[in-house]
Amino acid sequence: METRAQFSSKLGFVMAAAGSAIGVGNIWGFPTQAASNGGGAFLLVYLLFIFLLGYPMLVAEITIGRHGQASPFRALQQLTGNPAGKAVAGLVGLAAVVTVSLIFTFYAIVSGWFVAYALEPLARMAGAAEGADWLTGFSSSRNLVFTLLFALLSLYVVSRGLEKGIEQWSRRLMPLLLVMLVLLTGYMLLQPGAGVGLKAYLVPDFSRVFHGEVLIGALGQSFFSLSLGAAVMMLYGSYLSRQASIPALAAQVTLLDTGVAFLAGLLILPAMYVAQHNGVTIFGADGSLLSSDTLVFSVLPALFETMGQARYPVAFAFFVLMIVAALTSAISMLEAPVSLAMESTGLSRLKATWLMTALCTLISAVIVFNFGSLFGLVITLTTQYAQPLVSLGITLYAGWVWQRSQVLAELKAGSPELEQGLFWKIWPWYVRLVCPVLVLVVIIQSVGG
Repeated sequence: METRAQFSSKLGFVMAAAGSAIGVGNIWGFPTQAASNGGGAFLLVYLLFIFLLGYPMLVAEITIGRHGQASPFRALQQLTGNPAGKAVAGLVGLAAVVTVSLIFTFYAIVSGWFVAYALEPLARMAGAAEGADWLTGFSSSRNLVFTLLFALLSLYVVSRGLEKGIEQWSRRLMPLLLVMLVLLTGYMLLQPGAGVGLKAYLVPDFSRVFHGEVLIGALGQSFFSLSLGAAVMMLYGSYLSRQASIPALAAQVTLLDTGVAFLAGLLILPAMYVAQHNGVTIFGADGSLLSSDTLVFSVLPALFETMGQARYPVAFAFFVLMIVAALTSAISMLEAPVSLAMESTGLSRLKATWLMTALCTLISAVIVFNFGSLFGLVITLTTQYAQPLVSLGITLYAGWVWQRSQVLAELKAGSPELEQGLFWKIWPWYVRLVCPVLVLVVIIQSVGG
């Protein structure tokens, strides 16, 4: 078995962890949630919940991972000496890895669509109209080809290891993502109609702040935004140096993740109103957002079509942005089963990566050929049921099973003065009492929804 790798720097950890958190959920999910739930009101409540639930849970997962120096399966088991407790912890850790592996199977399909849509404007410019139509038309052949292509991209990064693969590529891709997001946002804000979207996004309607759908939507988004309950933050924590301050690094990851979500809102909401200004229908008669689930593949391409000669470069840049966001998340998802395979079987990283990629991609292929019955089902089982339930298990172990003296020792390894600070006075009881309640609300809403 290979010696446990470590991130070469704190920046490397922040870029990789933020890259894992910053994915399609930030660039696509957050803005559509905001547009559907009161714009500025949703943004305000989301910012509150990201620090009431997201940050404390993120600290817990990273701390468990670094303490265990192993995959989530073994890291959770090390929190207790009780045989029954170890067995349950192992099930929770294994469920986390299985959940994130299944998330990768549909994530690769959606990410493959981004690759196809990025190539479509290039095909148009080359005069290959038939090829361009195939790229954006829904078909099993298109879905399978680009799912395999995206899976191979993920395999390439993960197979190179932590420092030369995940860390190095995260440090390259994250700045690229930020630059592209800022440039696209700047361009979109200059378009006619953008000001209306900007106002809808930034000026909260305080009468909607306490609406149930706004509160529940923001709570759920704050939970999923940071990849909680999906094994990856615990896993990345296991690669973190003991000299690093976990509360400080978790705060940096949270701020970066939230900042990108905020920037994505500055891009997508004004883009929706620019589309409306250009004649594209985005809201129904009742004021609800149309095609919120397929916004990226319906409303935005319709907007790009109204932009004259700018439509090709803008469309290409936007979908490359989506590919970058998807890849930074996908590599962390694939790393979880790869790490468990290496740890459990003694396989080399290269063999474990090929094995896990093959298994996940095989499941993706089954979904592609049974799309109508399996695609939505896998998404529902993993994100609405498994991920929140796993997160509840992690929270209960962090708050109720793990001895507080051991938690303090782990946190003090990178923050010697932590015991005297405000963080230690609040965080332990908060994770023990408040976080489980908030996660339960997410579970109840997910099951009820």
